[in-house]
Amino acid sequence: MPQDRVVPVVLSGGVGTRLWPLSREGYPKQFWPLTSGQSMLQETVGRATGPGFAAPMVICAEAHRFLVAEQLREAGVAGGRIVLEPAARNSAPAIAAAALLAAEEDPHALLWVMAADAAIQDLPALHAALERAAAAARAGHIVAFGMRPTRAETGFGYIEAGAALADAPGVSAIASFIEKPDLARAQALLEGGRHLWNAGMFVARAASLLAELERLQPELVASVRAAVDGASRDLDFVRLGPAFAGAPSISIDYAVMEHTAHAAVVPADLGWSDVGSWDALWQVSPKDGRGNATQGPVELLDADHCYVRSEGILTTVVGLKDVVVVATEDAVLALHRDRAQDVKKLVDQLKARKRPEAAAHRRMYRPWGHYEGLIQGDRFQVKKILVRPGEKLSLQKHYHRAEHWVVVNGTAIVERDAERILLRENESVYLPLGCVHRLENPGMIPLTLIEVQSGAYLGEDDIVRFEDTYGRA
Repeated sequence: MPQDRVVPVVLSGGVGTRLWPLSREGYPKQFWPLTSGQSMLQETVGRATGPGFAAPMVICAEAHRFLVAEQLREAGVAGGRIVLEPAARNSAPAIAAAALLAAEEDPHALLWVMAADAAIQDLPALHAALERAAAAARAGHIVAFGMRPTRAETGFGYIEAGAALADAPGVSAIASFIEKPDLARAQALLEGGRHLWNAGMFVARAASLLAELERLQPELVASVRAAVDGASRDLDFVRLGPAFAGAPSISIDYAVMEHTAHAAVVPADLGWSDVGSWDALWQVSPKDGRGNATQGPVELLDADHCYVRSEGILTTVVGLKDVVVVATEDAVLALHRDRAQDVKKLVDQLKARKRPEAAAHRRMYRPWGHYEGLIQGDRFQVKKILVRPGEKLSLQKHYHRAEHWVVVNGTAIVERDAERILLRENESVYLPLGCVHRLENPGMIPLTLIEVQSGAYLGEDDIVRFEDTYGRA
């Protein structure tokens, strides 16, 4: 790693529950295009590419590893490291792991830590703020980005800017941190002019972070260091060892920033949003002359200041004001924008009732492509499967179901016991219960097929893998 290049560290462990039904555990908000044609993750990484930047380091859950890899590939990002957490432990352990990994190559590496799911409208202002923060970090400070508030917001923490730093123009010491305030206090903070939104974005040298973490959180560092020492590496992935799960679950604010004498803040006005709710997404979205933001097949009549999004079916709104309506393939959400924070309570209620829609979409993503359920009945179900060019499923068998595959687009190679069968459009193959089989796309275009399953048990766990390109058990 060349000396003093900025290492982007992207934290991609969030679930984005308040953006349900679009964002779910299986496919969280950072993987969706919310404010542009790119996903939030791709936008984030795109802000930190080019001269002066090293390849990014993305910290994520193991379940999302192939989503991250595919989205980085689509964005043309090469050489990045994808660090897999065996358990979610909040931001401090994730940042500690990133600092330890970066320090293996350069203890003085300059880390730029940011969430994968924030929107920023003014990139020149962002990079100007980054330059000021980097200069302060080189002087030994741990620098937070503080966003100038535009409203009395109760959903963010605040940073009180203190005295200007003599060794870092445009950067101030941090006088205090303030937890999410009530509305009256948020209004007072806005009017006072000294307080900034805490954007959860930081710049610091790896050595500076590690020194303060060692001093303030020695048990955390011991667990994370053991996890890094016990990490395994395959493809672009760094799998942290199981000791990571023993680290305290704590944010970097609580672990370091509120206790270190080296904390600083760079004030910035970037058009920033954490896109943490449907109301927040409405605020940063383009709107029509009546203040409505729409996405997908949507029709409005006499509607004002609404956010309406559809992922497929025609969605219509008549005579409503200040509402959110979101339609996905298997769920519809309707609420007043003032209740946007209550979506998390709704998801908790769905989980308590064991509704599968709380966490999983009908479309399920895999390293080779995706599948989605179409019809399910007694002892049968129908799925549509898409396999990307050059990819293949695992060599597998099932104990409880047989399968019938019909190719509707592209070309397939099917292994069935000792046979190797080439299928083209409108051709099919039968896979009897217990046969060892595999599906591969040898072509240059996506392979789409319809799968009909029949049997006494149709769960996804009825699978025995003999060989897998992607290292799945």
